[in-house]
Amino acid sequence: MINNGFTKFKGSLLYIICGMIGWLPFHTLRILLLRMLKADINWRVGLYRGFEIRRPRKLKIGRGTIIGHNALLDARMGLIIGDNVNISNEVMIWTLHHDYNDANFSQTGQQVIIEDYVWVCSRAVILPGVTIGKGAVVAAGAVVTRNVMPYTVVGGVPAKQIAKRNENLTYDLSNAILPII
Repeated sequence: MINNGFTKFKGSLLYIICGMIGWLPFHTLRILLLRMLKADINWRVGLYRGFEIRRPRKLKIGRGTIIGHNALLDARMGLIIGDNVNISNEVMIWTLHHDYNDANFSQTGQQVIIEDYVWVCSRAVILPGVTIGKGAVVAAGAVVTRNVMPYTVVGGVPAKQIAKRNENLTYDLSNAILPII
């Protein structure tokens, strides 16, 4: 019983620490603290204020990726975000949720993978088990329940293909990251 209480305490403490990191000044300080919590984050990442990360040790973020204000990154089942990804303000990425058909309302989930050059627009929601292919765009407010093919633009609830994207992407978002924000 004591061990179970201590485990809950550690989980609660980690949740509070992760919540505070999102409000600290400077991208570099936020990245340093998340790396200390075992997150695999490239130094050339932009983490804007107010973001929330759940279970940093199962999070990987590549070079040149930007995480917008108030984004929620649930890495409890694993979250891999590639290079030059733009996750806009107030995006929610979930890897764990409840099984509404289970008599005990138990948790279920899977890893989420977001490949290079993806743009997830503001207030989009990505659900557990989804892979978003290279260069894809998720429109504002979309709810992604299934995998998104590379260079596809999806929108709506549930998200469906609405366009195709140029496949010759070479931009480097790490040049846009300001060191003091």
